[in-house]
Amino acid sequence: MNLETKSPEEIQAIIAKAQAELIERQQSKRKEVLAQIKELAASIGVTVQISDSSKSADKRSSTVVIKYRDSENPNNQWTGRGLAPKWIKAYQAAGRSKEEFLI
Repeated sequence: MNLETKSPEEIQAIIAKAQAELIERQQSKRKEVLAQIKELAASIGVTVQISDSSKSADKRSSTVVIKYRDSENPNNQWTGRGLAPKWIKAYQAAGRSKEEFLI
């Protein structure tokens, strides 16, 4: 296949078709491997429960809203979760309150 003679639309169609084929083959291979795992487990009297990790990954991909921002350096931002960053601690040590930096 000579891609130099293809139009951008034809190349895009080839890419889309190849990606769809790749996904189909990966899913097919995954099903085969899972069946083998279950078969091997059953052969020794063990039951296996396999969870789909791709579904749980979607739930963890949410972003957290920034609640605090340094007015002197806008790159200093904090969501308010976890330990306070050094810039907040420095302001607090100087007697300022973190509420001053609420957005």
